[in-house]
Amino acid sequence: MPLALCATPIGNLEDVTLRVLRELAEADLVLCEDTRQTRKLLTRHGIEARTLSYHEHNEAARVAELLPRLEAGERIALVSDAGLPSINDPGARLVRAVLDAGLQLTVLPGPSAVETALVASGLSGERYQFLGYLPRSEKARQTLWKELARWPHPAVAFESPKRLPATLASLADFDPERELAVCRELSKRFEEVARGSARELAGRFEQEPKGEITLVIGPAAAVDEGDETAAVVVVELIDAGLPRRHAVELVARLTGVARNKLYGRSL
Repeated sequence: MPLALCATPIGNLEDVTLRVLRELAEADLVLCEDTRQTRKLLTRHGIEARTLSYHEHNEAARVAELLPRLEAGERIALVSDAGLPSINDPGARLVRAVLDAGLQLTVLPGPSAVETALVASGLSGERYQFLGYLPRSEKARQTLWKELARWPHPAVAFESPKRLPATLASLADFDPERELAVCRELSKRFEEVARGSARELAGRFEQEPKGEITLVIGPAAAVDEGDETAAVVVVELIDAGLPRRHAVELVARLTGVARNKLYGRSL
């Protein structure tokens, strides 16, 4: 195949498939998100390869440069710093260009921080949602929490360790009992999986931790008929002209249903 997308370890350099190692050794060129990072993997497994940077800042120019080489029959492997290229990493633009040109490509599967965190969290089920990196602003975070308020399956996201305390505090304020798992440094020496409610983990991570973070957000609590009826009443009051906040506070006082649940469902 002219182009091979190769999954690389998310931490431990031994977590790489034999197929990926063979492809990296036999490729005419290895495209790397960071050549220094990829060189560690190549050196660890005794592979000498010609490398070239391929990242978000030069992706457009690289595609124009690489497509003629692929059409000429060069064998090129694409890797990111960790995991599978084009999943929250550069690669999608090149994949689309290759497919549009009628060329073939192959994907060599391997380690995934998303699925590793999901299984380690104990919250996995038949379905899950991948959110990519979480929003930076509080307003955008609140919009996301409202969206997830009715999602009956777990969600997985990447988060910066610097923003993790603010993110956990935000979710704890919106839904303090939401089940979570903070997965830190997966597959590395200091791997940690902290499980608990949003309130508990917000207290545990008041200071920013070190390392890469994958956050697993548990499914929303099951909706009972009483909650659903209360939410319908909120919507009816809003339709009658009462401001949403006042409608939510009124129904919450009368029914005992949590304000954040009513607010989310009224949307």
